[in-house]
Amino acid sequence: MHLIWENLVKNLILLWTGEFKGLDQGRESYHIAPDVWKAIGKATAASGSTIPSTFGPRTPDLIADRTSYNADAWSFWTLFVGPVLLARKFSQPKYYKHFVKLVTLLHKCLQFEMARDEIPTLRQGFIDWVKEYERMYYQHSLARLSACPVTVHALLHIADSIEAAGPVWASWAFPMERYCARLQPALRSRRFPDASLNRYVVSAAHLQQVRLMYDLMDELSLTPPRARAVHLAVAECKAFASVLIHTECETGYLPDPTCVLLAPRRVEEIADHPLRDKLVGALATRFDTTAAGARQILPQVLESWGRVQILNDGDTIRASAFSKARDDSRDATYVRYETLVDINAKHPRRPIVLQKCTFYGQLQHLVVLRLMPCARLAIEEPTTIILAAIRSCVVQSSHDDLDIHFYLQGAAGIGSLDVVDVTCVQCLVGRVPDGPRWAIIDRSGMLSRAVYAEEPE
Repeated sequence: MHLIWENLVKNLILLWTGEFKGLDQGRESYHIAPDVWKAIGKATAASGSTIPSTFGPRTPDLIADRTSYNADAWSFWTLFVGPVLLARKFSQPKYYKHFVKLVTLLHKCLQFEMARDEIPTLRQGFIDWVKEYERMYYQHSLARLSACPVTVHALLHIADSIEAAGPVWASWAFPMERYCARLQPALRSRRFPDASLNRYVVSAAHLQQVRLMYDLMDELSLTPPRARAVHLAVAECKAFASVLIHTECETGYLPDPTCVLLAPRRVEEIADHPLRDKLVGALATRFDTTAAGARQILPQVLESWGRVQILNDGDTIRASAFSKARDDSRDATYVRYETLVDINAKHPRRPIVLQKCTFYGQLQHLVVLRLMPCARLAIEEPTTIILAAIRSCVVQSSHDDLDIHFYLQGAAGIGSLDVVDVTCVQCLVGRVPDGPRWAIIDRSGMLSRAVYAEEPE
């Protein structure tokens, strides 16, 4: 995939800026004005504050700081930021549609699993894309032959590579790139670089064997690995919280530990809490009772938590109303959540038909309610419920081809406050400014990406 991130995408941008090997537009008009490019670069850099750190490092200014881009940065910009910021920037929509077709094909390539019957469609997709590329940029003119580097032709062999070696993550260069970065500090001698590398590789292998043979992974680690530190912190917090999340199933309520609450934490009186009425409504819906019945089981105090981490390599999400974020922090409060919605809610006489729907919004509160037994509501033992209060986003439109959704900035884009079970929260999402709108980008799903697990030194 490096041939795409480090070459093809960069060449496309050079073509759009008029800087590709001295070529003009020919009979096409795909150039984007310099002032527009500056705005795109600034918007790219600004989006780093509204995209969670779990998505990757901040994406630098595409124009002013292009040299700081590596393959990972080009990948993220191409798949998520570029489709938002390039919309309506070309003089003709065909150039943008051509770029979106490439992004759609790349999303298919990055699927963690791919069935064999999907490969012919992928192969034909790249063939069609290359033909359109030749019509737009090469224009079948010998004078413009430099617009067809070998990396464009290489796209025609991606499907064959997947058919032979499996999905692209099984053979991409990110692990090797990471390993080379680890070797770089070992180059202590300019005269004998090979000897320096050999000594480092052998010494590291010896140390690793000693760790494995004598179970000394922690003792021989010079610095605690970040992944292990996070794992221990989560385990300690989980033991401290002693909270079980409950979900409904056919046989009743079963404990389902899917997340852990993280500090900070505070205990508050519920009488004057701004969520009191919303909590009553949530309990009434959950236990199929009236508002008066829900108030009877509502505890006098509640616990508020500042963060929640979804287990099994999930995201860590912050409750925005609990504390004020730092000015230089990255927004980790917007989420995708799923709830069951009655599609006949506007027709009271029709039967209830529940359908799972996806929503987006800002997580504002994390609340723990400890309910006492209540025979009338079939609560046979003390029960702990974790609820999430999410201010929904009013999605105005969605991208025709990609999983990108738009809502208006300001009050017009803010919806109701939904109080749902914390298990409804699926993942973090990022936001990219798009004029008067926000574009919601979601990295969850079947896409694979390079995630580096730090090894002990």
